[in-house]
Amino acid sequence: MSDVLLSLTLPNDVAQHVEDLLLSRPDLVRGFTASQAEGHGSVIKLVEPGELVSGHSPRTQIRMVGPEEQMRAVLVLIKASLPHANIFYWLVPVIEMGRL
Repeated sequence: MSDVLLSLTLPNDVAQHVEDLLLSRPDLVRGFTASQAEGHGSVIKLVEPGELVSGHSPRTQIRMVGPEEQMRAVLVLIKASLPHANIFYWLVPVIEMGRL
């Protein structure tokens, strides 16, 4: 089975919950990278005064690689645990990965 890259972009207020959920399932997630991001565009709801001024909303992006079946299981787990978390995701094939 081929590996895929699962990318999640989520509001900062749910990031710790998702990270804890991922850490609780080492059988599905070998590891992940989390970084800060800025959400832009018409689908991003700007609520806080600072967001309205800056024109973007703070987000966390989490990326992980694994077999497609396991990454889809991660999505099911997150949806079941946080059904209204407003998480945008995408899956893409991994052509190659390794360490240098």
